[in-house]
Amino acid sequence: MAFDRITIDHTKMGGLPCIRDLRIPVSTILGQLATGRAAGEILEDFPDLEPDDILAALEYAAAAVQERGLPLAAQ
Repeated sequence: MAFDRITIDHTKMGGLPCIRDLRIPVSTILGQLATGRAAGEILEDFPDLEPDDILAALEYAAAAVQERGLPLAAQ
């Protein structure tokens, strides 16, 4: 699956997956969502982001977890 809005550049942000080469890591977006922030609030804080970027971050995270087959809870 291709993620057009996610870029990985080993010379930027330590190679973390970022949104459209903006130096905004996917993990930053996910962390904001995890604390209960609404997409609109995130977009206000990061004016370079677009609504589709937030969806792309979620899709990327879901695919990463699916690929690794991580368990939901430690056993």
